[in-house]
Amino acid sequence: MQVGGMICGKQSDILASIMSKAQAKHRVFVTGMGVVSPLGRDADSNAESLRQARDAIRPVTAFDVSATRCKTMGQVDDSWLEDALPPSRVSKRLHRSAKMVILAVRETLQSSNGAKPQLMVVGTTSGGMSYGEAFFRQLLAKTSRKHFAQLVGNYMPQKPILDGQYFNNIRVPSQVVANACSSGSNAIGHAFDLIGAGLYECILCGGYDAVCELVFVGFDSLQAATPERIRPFDKNRTGLVLGEGAAFFILESEEAAARRRCEAIAEILGYGVSTDTYHITQPHPSGRGPKLAMERALRLAGLHPSEIEYINAHGTGTQFNDATEGLAISNLFQSAAVSSTKSMMGHALGAAGSIEAVFCVLALRDGFLPPNINFAEPDPSWDLKLIANTAQHRKVGITLSNSFGFGGANASLILRRL
Repeated sequence: MQVGGMICGKQSDILASIMSKAQAKHRVFVTGMGVVSPLGRDADSNAESLRQARDAIRPVTAFDVSATRCKTMGQVDDSWLEDALPPSRVSKRLHRSAKMVILAVRETLQSSNGAKPQLMVVGTTSGGMSYGEAFFRQLLAKTSRKHFAQLVGNYMPQKPILDGQYFNNIRVPSQVVANACSSGSNAIGHAFDLIGAGLYECILCGGYDAVCELVFVGFDSLQAATPERIRPFDKNRTGLVLGEGAAFFILESEEAAARRRCEAIAEILGYGVSTDTYHITQPHPSGRGPKLAMERALRLAGLHPSEIEYINAHGTGTQFNDATEGLAISNLFQSAAVSSTKSMMGHALGAAGSIEAVFCVLALRDGFLPPNINFAEPDPSWDLKLIANTAQHRKVGITLSNSFGFGGANASLILRRL
């Protein structure tokens, strides 16, 4: 079995059949969660920001953007990251992404009331890329090589994961999933598969990413980033804005949760993946990839599309993504409410799927639907029940979270309130 949308066609259908039988024996519960994002330092503050339709997009201060079109992003407040570790030489050496992971993992473990994960599965795209960037600039400048070890040591994508384990007193095997912007969802989906198949009972899973100058300028040069407000699904949308953060779940089998007598927060019912195999960055214009991922998640969950009440869309605000996702959702769902929470915090890349899965659980837990802010005019190309500009106070039972990455790497998760 390959992770990250690389299973396709008949193989994926066989896997769905096998896993649907496994799920009858091993239900998968969310028993802990933690998140740090531009919207807040923990789960409760993120929930409050979502209810208040807070716009967390701000001018970039982390690096020079005088030569770029886009000059804004969703950045995690540096003062929140100071809570990761007491001030020391060690904390100064850590990359920002490591501090995000430490905080999110800490909250996840604390909220799980004593869960003991057997495995860690984490999605990301860039690791500490800004440190690698600084290393090569310093190397080319032929100046002092002071701090070279720090720069190289913090560049690797597994380093923040190791830091998250070390500073939270856990020691388990870890697996890294790097599948573009669906990485976080794929990490959760892979953990779901492993527990559903009875291979593990308790897994810590999620994703992280921190914005760096190289990635920011890359999206700007592709003209995918907008100098304006991010307006997902709006007729006049002009592109995405980048964000960052980290989010994790503790996933447990029903049997393991029962033995611990812990109260589960939600249940994961389905996970679907697909790959467009169309273009290195653009999705197939028909929306066939996103539609197939959602259909496979529905089939695995044993649900009809009418049973999905809320969809947290990938919704990047780009012309191509919103067009294909909007078409796919319109073709499958007639009654589900839809919003893109990227409108409030930007696109957190490899962390986006895990952050948005946590947002779905917060919506299920607290009885509200997050809004799609900055929305003005619907696009006539599709018909969506968009939650425009303000949150809805409404209890729902089942949600779907979409993550669609470059190259058509698609992943969908279905979660249910308990």
